[in-house]
Amino acid sequence: MRLWLSHHHDDELDRCVRVGGTFVCARCLGTYPTLFALVALQFELKASLSHPWDVALSTALVLPATLDWAWGRFRPHDFTNLWRWFTGLLLGAGLGRACYVHVQRPFPPVLLWPLGVVTAFAGPVILVSYLRRLRR
Repeated sequence: MRLWLSHHHDDELDRCVRVGGTFVCARCLGTYPTLFALVALQFELKASLSHPWDVALSTALVLPATLDWAWGRFRPHDFTNLWRWFTGLLLGAGLGRACYVHVQRPFPPVLLWPLGVVTAFAGPVILVSYLRRLRR
């Protein structure tokens, strides 16, 4: 169960919030409730499946969490859990819109652009992190 709620190792538990006796990732605590609530709200309101700002806004909303995550791979104890939670809220909002559209029209630009941006950042960061660990 811990893996689902806190995917951090023991030396990174400061990146988590303690809920009862369980550690929960601070960013995920912002991301998932926001994502699910926004998808449900859009279904309830029968939101439009396209908007001129969809791609730009969803991409902009995932950027803070992506950049914070990338920075955290090299400086894991920088920033606060409040900041991680806030970037998680933004991430959840961007993904919530993308997922709502995706469920009805698979692989729309509102989903693919943010995923492309995240991949463009994540790929090199993961590679550099991996190479650094090999050198130790």
